[in-house]
Amino acid sequence: MDRNNLISNEVMVNRNQKDTVFRMLMKNRKNLLSLYNALNGTAYEDENEIEINTLENAVYMSHKNDVSFIFRFSLNLYEHQSTPNPNMPLRDLYYVADIYHRDYSGEDLYSSKMIRIKTPRFVVFYNGRDIQEECFEYRLSDMFENNDKNPDLELIVRVYNINSGMNEKLKDACSVLKEYMIYVDKIRQYNTKETTLEEAVNRAIDECIKEDVLKEFLLRNREAVMFTSLYEYDEEKHIKNEKKISYEDGVRDGFGQGKSDAIEKLAAHYISQNPELSPEEARKKAVEILGE
Repeated sequence: MDRNNLISNEVMVNRNQKDTVFRMLMKNRKNLLSLYNALNGTAYEDENEIEINTLENAVYMSHKNDVSFIFRFSLNLYEHQSTPNPNMPLRDLYYVADIYHRDYSGEDLYSSKMIRIKTPRFVVFYNGRDIQEECFEYRLSDMFENNDKNPDLELIVRVYNINSGMNEKLKDACSVLKEYMIYVDKIRQYNTKETTLEEAVNRAIDECIKEDVLKEFLLRNREAVMFTSLYEYDEEKHIKNEKKISYEDGVRDGFGQGKSDAIEKLAAHYISQNPELSPEEARKKAVEILGE
């Protein structure tokens, strides 16, 4: 298969759709209910109770959330991410406001009778390469310019790190999430300097089918999974490179400060991304980028 033709003809479609393997899996209501049960410690069985939400032309961003659905009076927004994004609370605020406006705009907001609305739940499943805690939260109040301990407006996004060794009980409770990460880990294992990304994805798919990991899904959707995986990993690499270039350019300018301050600022950034890094190692890395 000619990867250049593949990228130009097929993956460009995925760039417009912003599809991911995670989203493809969660279009299946049975998989989605399994994930919901794993997160909430429940054992619901009727996936037909799930109502998938779709917002056409959502203004808050160029693509929809990965998964938005209503189940038992709760509005659930699930997102998979391979790069950290502390702006998720604001993104989700835009999205949930659009949902509420769509669903309740016909209600009398001036009535003395309280309108009952769906309870929102915001979740991110993180599997990027940057070191992150097993579970943590993004809060809208952390984005406020003034540090307010008792904000009048709050939105909490719960992040679950689903990399190997993280949240294993959650993955054991949801087999499709566990098998998804097996597939991801195989791509990472085989995507080396000696192999192309296409070769790594093909090998991962072949092995998963052989080992009964997402077998039926991969047999039915092999071509789509191939195109989507190539796009996902190219996009992840592009985003990380852009962030690195942007940050390092900013630090080189010193933010109006001296080179020494810029080195310390970049070193602090590296430590925030990798807490196991010692100050000496972080500073050495910063010096390599900026020079003494």
